[in-house]
Amino acid sequence: MRTSSKVLILTALMTASLVAGPLWAKNDMPAINAEGMELVKDTKSTTIYSDPGADLGIYTAVMLSDASVSFKKNWKRDYNRDTRDLAGKVKDSDMDRIKEGVATIFKQAFTEQLTAGGYKLVDEPGEFVLRVKPAIVDLDVYAPDIRSASRSRTYSESVGEMTLNLELYDSLTNDKIVSVRDHKRDLGHGYAQWRTSGKNKADAQRMMNAWAKAFTESLDEAKASVGK
Repeated sequence: MRTSSKVLILTALMTASLVAGPLWAKNDMPAINAEGMELVKDTKSTTIYSDPGADLGIYTAVMLSDASVSFKKNWKRDYNRDTRDLAGKVKDSDMDRIKEGVATIFKQAFTEQLTAGGYKLVDEPGEFVLRVKPAIVDLDVYAPDIRSASRSRTYSESVGEMTLNLELYDSLTNDKIVSVRDHKRDLGHGYAQWRTSGKNKADAQRMMNAWAKAFTESLDEAKASVGK
């Protein structure tokens, strides 16, 4: 089996733009996964599988699902354990608000980049429509802005880190074309900052915009390669 050059173009561009440095030990992944997809990228921070022969260059519209968001395991417990001020401890309502905010920022970033790139955003399956199903997992916010009556402040150089699971499907056949798992860590500003909701949002937007730009440019390159 040979993976389509259109898929390889996308994976090469995405990983060049998305990778933020190795953050965990590399696990050797099987050459063919349980879904019959080929491994085309396997690094310490990125894993990509693709459907052999798939051609991403044919798609002119995108059906973008809302991103699901989940925190790193035991994030709330670990954060609260290290927080002495009772008013500064994370509540379930804080986590729900943060997850909603992350999902909104992701949707805005991808919508803006894809629209600017000339891709039509649609709500229904159709011919030449690519369905994009995103999930943000292992979200680790280093210094969340907690809503409380306390005047306590939290400081951190970086907003945190997260992993993007991105699955691409043909919207009509529901065949999975590409599966991407990419870990990204905010590299920060080189100094600790007071972490307000505005600063956290701005840094999260920067991370999401990088993903969205890389994805859109990858689709452009795949489209340009059609017929070559």
